[in-house]
Amino acid sequence: MSFATLWSAQVILLKTHLIRVEVDLSRGLNAFSLVGLPDKAVEEAKDRISAAIKNTGFKSPKQKNHKITISLAPADLKKEGPIFDLPMALAYLIASGYFSCKPEGKLFVGELSLDGALRPVRGILPIVQESKRQGFTEIFVPEGNAREAALIDGITVYGAATLREVVAHLLLRDLMRDEEQPTLKKKKIEPTPPTPIEYKRPATNVDFADVKGQKTAKRGLEIAAAGGHNIALFGPPGTGKTLLAKAFVSILPPLDFEGILEVTGIHSVAGTLREPLITFPPIRAPHHTSSYISLVGGGAIPKPGEITLAHRGVLFLDEFPEFERRVLDALREPLEERHISVSRARGSAQFPAHFTLIAAMNPCPCGNFGVIGKRCTCSPINIDRYRRRISGPIVDRIDLWTEVSVVEHEKLSEKHTGEEESAIIRVRVEDARKRAEERFTQLKLPFKSNSEVGARDIAEAIPLTDSVKKLLNLAAKKHDLSARSYHRIIKLARTIADLERNETVEEENLMEALTYRPKQLQGE
Repeated sequence: MSFATLWSAQVILLKTHLIRVEVDLSRGLNAFSLVGLPDKAVEEAKDRISAAIKNTGFKSPKQKNHKITISLAPADLKKEGPIFDLPMALAYLIASGYFSCKPEGKLFVGELSLDGALRPVRGILPIVQESKRQGFTEIFVPEGNAREAALIDGITVYGAATLREVVAHLLLRDLMRDEEQPTLKKKKIEPTPPTPIEYKRPATNVDFADVKGQKTAKRGLEIAAAGGHNIALFGPPGTGKTLLAKAFVSILPPLDFEGILEVTGIHSVAGTLREPLITFPPIRAPHHTSSYISLVGGGAIPKPGEITLAHRGVLFLDEFPEFERRVLDALREPLEERHISVSRARGSAQFPAHFTLIAAMNPCPCGNFGVIGKRCTCSPINIDRYRRRISGPIVDRIDLWTEVSVVEHEKLSEKHTGEEESAIIRVRVEDARKRAEERFTQLKLPFKSNSEVGARDIAEAIPLTDSVKKLLNLAAKKHDLSARSYHRIIKLARTIADLERNETVEEENLMEALTYRPKQLQGE
């Protein structure tokens, strides 16, 4: 045979594309060409493949007098990375007549080292998901990716350590060649068993019980966790804002199966996956000096940033006003639409960005404004400029504004202060989320948390009694609430009612929701 074809795949902008790998051999002077818009990493595969084939025991393509043409189709799609090494090497060996196999229903991905070993690649989980949807029944991946790939049932996953193992598995018959070629016996690779989901909570040494005092802030964080609401913590330096944000993840319930696959897939594509799967909401805490592209995403070919890596988790922005103004303004879309759009000259993309925002900030640049016993060194102009870095639309999109005040020194030295542990708070959070989800299911609405309810569905999803409506309208006129703030207070009150196990929103639930208005920023 002088022609062979196999299937592979790659992920571009979080979307999986099937790639047809075609190899043609023809007579002529030795030449090795690779077509199909390959990038530098794909171009360099010619040398990796040649060395891997030689060190596996076959004759190197560069030692043969024939012209090799490898095509990666579709030809108008940019090919990136070393993920096509394995299928290109196998297709060459088939085209050269070294062995034959039935390629139907099989898909191959993997990077080859020079000695023929297979190295793990990015984006395995979305590739396996798409392969299954497209009707493939078997997928061959590097051994290091096998556990991640085996999260998807309904498709057989083969994890191989070397090119030689894959060839021995695919043989239709034993390969017995002359002395210059290897003697391979047909040997099956054992399918990777389905990966069990082990809910392993991320290592954290911060528990809510470790934070002394701050009952108001803890209550606000509990409400934020129960309803998926965005929250801002403001107060002087050293009062525990960062500690509270770190403790927040300890009261969040684990991800559901759909969320596990989605979050794991995103981190797999981004190359930030450090374990087979992510079972708990991720927390991302970029520094305020981080670039716009690193947070929002982008590049010549758009790639996800910190906002997308926080999907279904927490985005913690410490020193909130110190971030670039355009970064803060870019948060408008994900906080409202749950996704982020990135447009560049070479392409545009829409990345998922459904996260809970925790913003921490000081009352002024020096941090001492309004602190008893300390002197603020900031001028009124600087204080006003500092607060105005956060635009009105961003203020509107944050549901809770909670003060983190100075704690008395005597309380800090006490061993037992009667603080609730995270495990106790997490039970209430899980119960409130369950109540909300059951309510939406009964109403046949596609929401899982109160914060997701849109303006069109809010009347049906969160009905209010006449007395509560009257109280809300009075408060709206007094504080001159925007339509967005008006709806967010209703959703916040519904979450508080869920925590209190109330069937309807009570007046006291609404009054508590109103206390989380951003008074300090607006001078109320």
